[in-house]
Amino acid sequence: MKNALLFLLFVSLAPVVISQTKPKAIRLFNGKNFKNWQGDTLKTWRIQDGALVGGSLTEKVPHNEFLSTTKSYSNYVLRLKIKLTGTEGFINGGVQFHSQRIANPPYEMTGYQADLGKGFWASLYDESRRDKLLAVADSNLVKQILKPNDWNDYEVRSEGKRIQIKLNGQQTVDYTEPEATIPQSGLIALQVHGGGKVEVYYKDIYLEELPKSRK
Repeated sequence: MKNALLFLLFVSLAPVVISQTKPKAIRLFNGKNFKNWQGDTLKTWRIQDGALVGGSLTEKVPHNEFLSTTKSYSNYVLRLKIKLTGTEGFINGGVQFHSQRIANPPYEMTGYQADLGKGFWASLYDESRRDKLLAVADSNLVKQILKPNDWNDYEVRSEGKRIQIKLNGQQTVDYTEPEATIPQSGLIALQVHGGGKVEVYYKDIYLEELPKSRK
């Protein structure tokens, strides 16, 4: 009896442990239709084998085209698979984030881009704003880990003003935005770049929201 009372006293005084479950990843593309996405779905973008596909290998893509989410996001980890193929011209695409559509030209977007293409893979570009690479991935590392003309894992982590990019599990960019006026929220979008006979594939697109930064 004495032991039982001691056990009950111990349990009553033990600290309460609060379970902290990891936020569930949101699936941004359902693999079947363009629900919650917007862009030129008549000519440029199509769905093939559960992937979003932009561009053509028989006709040059005339200009940049973006397929974007209808919702804005901030503070998250974005994970997806990407495949880039091409036969002629500028073979390039990208993952836009913290971005917005602009009026002129009407097909363009402005914001950060996790770039993809020869000389640009896994680097950070500022699309239609500062129009330059903000952080460049090490070319030797990219050469070692890139799977040309095949599926590659991309990860974009945006937390406060800090942006990290990973290609196939290896970090290629760790950038902190120095300018206070640059938005840290916006649309997510997929790009097929103009000027080439190119197809870019995107699938398994998941977003894990992070707590809001105090900075």
